[in-house]
Amino acid sequence: MGQFFFLVFLALGGSAVFGSVKIVNEKNEYLIERLGSYNKKLGSGLNFVVPFIDRVVYKGTIREKVIDIPPQSCITKDNVSITADAVVYWRIMDMEKAYYKVENLQLAMVNLVLTQIRSEMGKLELDQTFTARTEINELLLRELDISTDPWGVKVTRVELRDIVPSKAVLDSMELQMAAERKKRAAILTSEGERDSAINSAQGQAESQVLQAEARKTSEILKAEGERQQQILKAEAVAKAVDILSQKLSSDPNAREALQFLLAQNYLDMGVKIGSSESSKVMFMDPRNILSTLEGVRSVVGFQSDEYQNLAQELDKIDRHSAE
Repeated sequence: MGQFFFLVFLALGGSAVFGSVKIVNEKNEYLIERLGSYNKKLGSGLNFVVPFIDRVVYKGTIREKVIDIPPQSCITKDNVSITADAVVYWRIMDMEKAYYKVENLQLAMVNLVLTQIRSEMGKLELDQTFTARTEINELLLRELDISTDPWGVKVTRVELRDIVPSKAVLDSMELQMAAERKKRAAILTSEGERDSAINSAQGQAESQVLQAEARKTSEILKAEGERQQQILKAEAVAKAVDILSQKLSSDPNAREALQFLLAQNYLDMGVKIGSSESSKVMFMDPRNILSTLEGVRSVVGFQSDEYQNLAQELDKIDRHSAE
């Protein structure tokens, strides 16, 4: 009988010792209640509790967790029905609050996220929901972090995954995009035609300017050439006059030879005048060249600079001879 009680005592003692030792894994925490009320929190490692009095009521991890939020129907500010889902990253900062402040923490988190998504989507128009995804994520993160703080929870990240409008809205968006593409294509085509016309007009204008400049340069060069030619002719006549003057002063017979040459030139001039459309009959006396020259000028109105210069030079020769 004594052995039986000893065995019972030994079994109860071993069970008590074994029950007083609690080993908690890394990043995990245990909540301990003593006689129905919260007593303490056990961290990672080896821990001891009072057997039969202390009881582990909750085992949780402080590592970051992920909640997959199911698709939720939302109405935007412009009354468009869309479906949105999200992913929430969170972690428990205070295990005591997470257990005692809310009965089902994960279910409460899911419902809170769905409510916040509907609220934020209702503040935006359809187009903004696609372009302001980052801003929506930041707003959801801030609001959820504030709301879950009393539960000892820290929301670290919120990501909207898919925002899907209804089929009717998708069809309308496709039609709108097709019309927008056609509009852009028409605008680009018209701009291309306008640029082509502008380039063509500019090319024609530049071509006309270049042609005008070329004509101007040509006329300037032509006038310069004529001027140089007249200067050369005048210099030649002046040299000829000097030579004639010297010959006439040194040789008395040079005057008769000069008259013969001038008469021959006048005869050639008469042939040229006679071949013109308004031909005239002229009688020239080689012995009176100056009188003949004046007669030709008065009859045909001939205004050649060459013959005018020649007449002047002949007059100078006559005056020189007379002296």
